[in-house]
Amino acid sequence: MTTTVTSRTLQRVIEGLATSDGAGVKLRRTLGQGQGTRLDPFLMLDEFSSENPGDYIAGFPAHPHRGFETVTYMLDGHMRHEDHLGNVGELMTGGVQWMTAGRGIVHSEMPQQEEGRMRGFQLWINLPAKEKMKPAGYRDIPATDIPVVSLPNGGQVKVIAGTLELDGKSVPGPIQGLSTEPVYFDVELPAGAVFSHPVDAGHNVFLYTFEGSVKIGSADAPRPLKTRSAGILSPGEQVEVTADDGGARFLLLAGKPLREPVAQYGPFVMNTVEEIEQAIADFQSGKFTQSAS
Repeated sequence: MTTTVTSRTLQRVIEGLATSDGAGVKLRRTLGQGQGTRLDPFLMLDEFSSENPGDYIAGFPAHPHRGFETVTYMLDGHMRHEDHLGNVGELMTGGVQWMTAGRGIVHSEMPQQEEGRMRGFQLWINLPAKEKMKPAGYRDIPATDIPVVSLPNGGQVKVIAGTLELDGKSVPGPIQGLSTEPVYFDVELPAGAVFSHPVDAGHNVFLYTFEGSVKIGSADAPRPLKTRSAGILSPGEQVEVTADDGGARFLLLAGKPLREPVAQYGPFVMNTVEEIEQAIADFQSGKFTQSAS
């Protein structure tokens, strides 16, 4: 008996929107432009990329978060993380910072360079209601701890979260065991190369292209996704991506949807308006920087 594997198709495109955040850092936002541009459990995806220090030098001074996780992936550059828990992390080229805001954290991310290229991403991943008030946590993942897997077609995959399945072998990334079961791959392909990978049929999946462009779906009905756009994929059991002429590089992100209400006010993401009001009150009263009772 032959089993047919359903390839996901490109369902929706969210083009990057130029904006700024922090103390004026210029960036491009796809997911998170508004309530209608989230993809459960993903809340936001920003790309920052500039060789002009004026676009990034002011950084992200101390600010609070509650109720979700932030993932910062640095392609080029050097930023320093500091938080009220005493964590200090040096986010260098190729490294990842995985921060769980939980009940509350106050942190800063400041450039440690005065010139050169600063390029990377920040992803926000929601936490389930039962975990929103757990203690905050922080993890620094240097580039040396992120597996880089060569593909038969000359491409490569950096496995940040989840597990890469290739030729009967499993290559796990450093992030495992989270409630949202995130998959976070950085995939680089030469011109015309194809990347196919199984995905959980119950998970939501999107791609973000940041170099070149791709076509998504099986060879009989592929759809194009251009540079600096997020592509939301249909349900299915497999992702199939083909690089256009010149090659391509993209993020593949998948996660288990929480299917819970989302109430957001800036850096606070909870389930109800009342919980947002409590988060604001707790931050204003200094409870964010006090030990959990």
